[in-house]
Amino acid sequence: MRAEGNQLKASVMIGHGGLTYRVNRFIDEAFNKKSLIKIKILDTCEDDRKSIANRLSKLKGTELVQLLGRTILLYRPLKEDKKA
Repeated sequence: MRAEGNQLKASVMIGHGGLTYRVNRFIDEAFNKKSLIKIKILDTCEDDRKSIANRLSKLKGTELVQLLGRTILLYRPLKEDKKA
């Protein structure tokens, strides 16, 4: 998965406001399109990168694939469409 993540561009950027409701919404939208996303923590973010990665992996039901510098790679299986 890490090799696949190297090819991705950041889907979400976390800035000065940190991990806000709006950022969470963008992450959910990104996971609706693909199961592996890259998140970039900007220099203006005052929160600790490890705590952000930890909170994202717990709150979103995701798996932390990699934390490298200020870049987080997260995995969450795509939701299957329920057709009756």
